[in-house]
Amino acid sequence: MEAAAAAVRYGIVGVGMMGREHLHNLAHLATEVEREQSVRVRVTGLADPHQESLRLGLQLAAELGLPPPQIFPGHRELLDSGLCDAIIVSSPNMTHYEILMDIIRHREPQHILVEKPLCTTVQDCKKVIEAAKQRPEIVVQVGLEYRYMPPVAKLIDIVKSGTLGQVRMVAIREHRFPFLVKVLLAVFLPAIHTSPLIVFRYNLQVNNWNRFNCNSGGTLVEKCCHFFDLMILFAAANPVRVMASGAIDVNHKNEVYDGQVPDIIDNAYVIVEFDNGSRGMLDLCMFAEGSRNEQEICVVGDIGKGETFVPESIVRFGKRTEGRDGVVTIMAEDERIKYQGLHHGSSYLEHLNFLSAIRAQGASGPSVNLSDGLLSVAVGVAGQLSIEQGRFVTMEEVLGL
Repeated sequence: MEAAAAAVRYGIVGVGMMGREHLHNLAHLATEVEREQSVRVRVTGLADPHQESLRLGLQLAAELGLPPPQIFPGHRELLDSGLCDAIIVSSPNMTHYEILMDIIRHREPQHILVEKPLCTTVQDCKKVIEAAKQRPEIVVQVGLEYRYMPPVAKLIDIVKSGTLGQVRMVAIREHRFPFLVKVLLAVFLPAIHTSPLIVFRYNLQVNNWNRFNCNSGGTLVEKCCHFFDLMILFAAANPVRVMASGAIDVNHKNEVYDGQVPDIIDNAYVIVEFDNGSRGMLDLCMFAEGSRNEQEICVVGDIGKGETFVPESIVRFGKRTEGRDGVVTIMAEDERIKYQGLHHGSSYLEHLNFLSAIRAQGASGPSVNLSDGLLSVAVGVAGQLSIEQGRFVTMEEVLGL
């Protein structure tokens, strides 16, 4: 008689668009890993104060053929239920800190995959890191899944192989659509630790929490932490100085929430300098729907250049000595991906990595750790401050070193 497969039970905190995206990925993961790795993946709980989000989560679970998960009005009830081994945190950005601290401090250890950004401030990220040090039995992985997009992962491999030589420049362009509609209810507000005036104001704002810097951390934190994470990976160095220019020029200018107009920027240029002398540049535009590719990434070393395009999934690379005729073009694919989803299969690979870290039981850490999450937020915070004050901002200043 065969032994029963080990089970990993997941709960999802925040069942909006991204929470349901995780539900999709877990459903596909459950099918694959039970067959290939003799482990059962189960979604046993959903937590959200928004009843419509819970309803849609249950409906999706049924459509995916999953057993109906138990529902909870908040994350604390989910944690206390004892139903979960791992928690996916996909709630609004400004709630991450309190939810993470509650999970880490809970009497029962529960592993964590937290959506980006880790937190909206550097201070909160550092507090989470310190708390997690006291619970080494808990895996905490940060959702910077752009690393896993097949064309990006291929470019990372090319850079690490030394094909391009010493990286000197990283240029990332994201030209895309505006921020999506989001939902926020007052029940989430206890996790917001800010001034009473702001809490009162957003108690009345029930939609589109991502339109305000105090909720999201700002566009360069909310959206662009992905790209700063990639810059750090490609440069293989620590960021030391940031200069940015940006504004809100087109999007959301006619929207009003409790008398307040959104303050998130919709375009920016950001320059990041690294301690090995390399530099990165981000070109962001969020009113560029008429683009063939949403992301274009270019890495130039002292002997070669590589570039990739998403969603075309094309990767090109060549050496200076071989010129234009020597440029190689390939299509990047990853056969492990069983669900493409909203991020070209990267969320599925993210879940594969998270499950592997859980099953390793401390033998290996998460593929994207808390320090990665902190640095990606810190560069974004530095960029936001640079735009506000019109000056270079050092990472020492932002990190409090």
